[in-house]
Amino acid sequence: MSKPQAGDFPPYFQGYIGKVDAESASKLAEKYGKALTTFYTGLPETKADYAYAPGKWTLKDLLQHVIDTERIMSYRLLRIARKDETALASFDENSYAENANAASRSFASIKEEFLAVRKSTDLLLQSLQPEQLAHAGVASGNRMTANALAYIIFGHMLHHQSVIEERYL
Repeated sequence: MSKPQAGDFPPYFQGYIGKVDAESASKLAEKYGKALTTFYTGLPETKADYAYAPGKWTLKDLLQHVIDTERIMSYRLLRIARKDETALASFDENSYAENANAASRSFASIKEEFLAVRKSTDLLLQSLQPEQLAHAGVASGNRMTANALAYIIFGHMLHHQSVIEERYL
């Protein structure tokens, strides 16, 4: 299935989808998976508790945010791909960050969780047929296709990779 088009997702996700250059959802992990995994698991321990400004997330917080978001978006993708028509609630990323308690965890344990979530998402994407990716549902009050969610997951990781490279490293 090709890259999502306007109407497949709320306009505010265009920034994430625009970062992804893949011809289909099935090619996302193939094109980006290894590089993103290498980048995130290679983040230096010496920067784990670094925040680039007062009130900003530490690198641990940011990686936990990436994990939480991928997990939530993958869950949405699964529900929509399986034709579950239940409207899916939004989530408050700041509340999640405040309550994740990343500061009390080792950076290694957060990276291990990242690897598990990444593998799970990739396996889910590999299992889906184009007709499943074409299904649409409602998340955060907006119509979205499963396909768009796949692109959002990778675009979100690419977005935060840029933020980390600019402000943390």
